[in-house]
Amino acid sequence: MMYKDYLWWHKGVVYQIYPRSYKDSDGDGIGDLRGVIEKLDYIKDLGIDAVWISPIYPSPMADFGYDVSDYTGIHPMFGDMKDFDELLKEVHQRGMKLILDLVPNHSSDQHPWFLESKSSKDNPKRDWYIWKDPGPNGAPPNNWLSVFGGSGWEFDEKTGQYYYHAFLKEQPDLNWRNPEVQDAMFEVMRFWLEKGVDGFRVDVMWHMIKDEQLRNDPPNPDYHEEMNSYSKLIPAYSTDQDEVHDIVQKMRRVIDDYDERLLIGEIYLPISKLVRYYGEDNRGAHLPFNFQLLQLPWNAPRIKAAISEYEGALPEFGWPNWVLGNHDNSRIASRVGKEQARNAAMLLLTLRGTPTVYYGDELGMEDVDIPPDKIKDPQALNEPGVGRSRDPERTPMQWNANKNAGFTEGEPWLPLMDNYRDLNVEQQWNEKGSMLDLHRRLLSIRAKEPALHVGNYTPVSSEGDLLAYLRTFEETSFLIVLNLGNSEEYFDPEMEWEGTVELSSNGTMDGQELKNKRTVAANQGLLIKLK
Repeated sequence: MMYKDYLWWHKGVVYQIYPRSYKDSDGDGIGDLRGVIEKLDYIKDLGIDAVWISPIYPSPMADFGYDVSDYTGIHPMFGDMKDFDELLKEVHQRGMKLILDLVPNHSSDQHPWFLESKSSKDNPKRDWYIWKDPGPNGAPPNNWLSVFGGSGWEFDEKTGQYYYHAFLKEQPDLNWRNPEVQDAMFEVMRFWLEKGVDGFRVDVMWHMIKDEQLRNDPPNPDYHEEMNSYSKLIPAYSTDQDEVHDIVQKMRRVIDDYDERLLIGEIYLPISKLVRYYGEDNRGAHLPFNFQLLQLPWNAPRIKAAISEYEGALPEFGWPNWVLGNHDNSRIASRVGKEQARNAAMLLLTLRGTPTVYYGDELGMEDVDIPPDKIKDPQALNEPGVGRSRDPERTPMQWNANKNAGFTEGEPWLPLMDNYRDLNVEQQWNEKGSMLDLHRRLLSIRAKEPALHVGNYTPVSSEGDLLAYLRTFEETSFLIVLNLGNSEEYFDPEMEWEGTVELSSNGTMDGQELKNKRTVAANQGLLIKLK
């Protein structure tokens, strides 16, 4: 591709905002749209190109907005449509894009569609959801499980049938085999696209179609008692069915009716299955989310192999992407430690493909220990002890050293980190060598250098805990060398090179001239512009 042919999402960086936790403008302890508007200059100055905002639709909040009761409204907790329209305008005025979360697999049980569907067996919307007769002795129709614990089937006394819910019973799954459901959800997409949103991140895309024969999922031979109950089975029939790719292709057709809009899919699958979501001739999702950096051990040989496997599996013209943190996974600084979190940022922002930065990771925020009486996450409350709480990575953004870290005047909906007086935006913004400073500089260099945002990726030979690769565009090349371990390593690649350190993870080597073989300090990351 010529440089001019790359689109904004090929070159840009996505920033995920969990709106409950970003900035509260009205003192109720919960973040809102006006709070996000207040902080758009920060996001722009950080060097971000697109903001993805987690669900803001009307919802009973059984799963914090992932149980939608109106797909074309705004929850009053976050503001109203006027606030949304202003947010969209302000984002666009700053030259950024706005991506919405779309939750098409399931609705709330309070959505008018489900209330109709549940009202009687012959209601016209009955087939909008997955209703089935009981099995023998009144048992559920099959053994499918809920991700949040227990059976995936809920019995309805009034109509004598079960409905399927892959998540909470308050989140009944829509029947995507029904063309009316498809048309209704495509209209939802058009509603927001007509307003001018720049794309969608589609929640649990791989769940959207289930096996038509309702075959039982097989037992997981690797299951052990410390795991949550969902892990007892392999979801071979309840997820990732072939027909889902037809649905994704139809979603893409809706997107393609508008200029330069983006379709992202949330998909937790092995690479060989993930890449199928690009679709035939790349007519599926533009970016099926690649979560390897969330799941792999922090180990240079494993990560090196995974990058190459992914690069090798991508379809022709399929664009890669990388994710380091999100609202469902432990924060990177807690997973790999503060020192390595710097290398992780360098990795994320120098690999080939579109990176997604999770709010607060640019500060080095860590998981917060939530006292049992403050836990809000239904995933943890439903299965105490084995259901992992997602609250620790969803805590409020830390803006300054004032009360509640400048997040709210009220009582924050989740507790803050104890260290917010030292770890916050105001403190780090002008502090040379801070985690925020590292992100700002990385994002700035990345934006200026085509080699880093659209250039080729070539692995470079390295031993031990070292991970090394080249990014090249036309005549410009960068060498990235990351020591993912806590002891010194010797870098002796099978190539001659010399260059200048544009950026080092701890700032100690910036501007130094280096060449060929050398030692790399523990936890050291180097971004070197080659001569």
